[in-house]
Amino acid sequence: MQFDVLTLFPEMFEPVKQSIVGRAEEKGLIRINLINIRDFSKDKHKKVDDTPYGGGAGMVMRPDVVYDAYSSIKNKENAKMIYLSPQGNVLNQKKVVELSKQEHIILLCGHYEGIDQRVIDEIVDEEISIGDYVLTGGELPAMVLIDSVSRYVEGVLAEESTKEESFSENLLEYPQYTRPEEFRGKKVPEVLVSGHHQNIHKWRKEKSLEITKQKRPDLLK
Repeated sequence: MQFDVLTLFPEMFEPVKQSIVGRAEEKGLIRINLINIRDFSKDKHKKVDDTPYGGGAGMVMRPDVVYDAYSSIKNKENAKMIYLSPQGNVLNQKKVVELSKQEHIILLCGHYEGIDQRVIDEIVDEEISIGDYVLTGGELPAMVLIDSVSRYVEGVLAEESTKEESFSENLLEYPQYTRPEEFRGKKVPEVLVSGHHQNIHKWRKEKSLEITKQKRPDLLK
């Protein structure tokens, strides 16, 4: 999968290129291409924003600079173009799985008071938010999207890792345990060391249901 990211701060994306996502990129399973929007400014000071028409606080990113940055992306005809915005549909597991089926995703990270609406109307397919709150820019949401979607790209994780986890079947994940078998007087549930796979599966299902009822009953609706 190809991720092209239009951003004013490409250096912010170094953390997302670590761990599982970093290894997936090394194997060629995903590719993260960072495009600095500021490189396409024709202003001698590399300015990318201007005052909003109609007045108001803050600055707005210019449509021409954003469009030129977008135009530099090759082979984008079949790409999914996403603007990370607090006005967008909230990212959830269903959307993550849906996006993982794309071969090419372009992410647009806004800043300041936002981006001129004309270029949004021109190039954006969908607006996505990671929650009902406002951040200083779209870089962190873009990293969240890349990380969550990459996990579902074939070969990035073992298939079982994404089948039995939180939000699969609208349930939260069951509790996990590892060695030592006893820790500060608390033992691992006997069923997990029994070797009886059918009973283990049943216990995990029951625990998932119990935890979901306690923590996220809204998922069961």
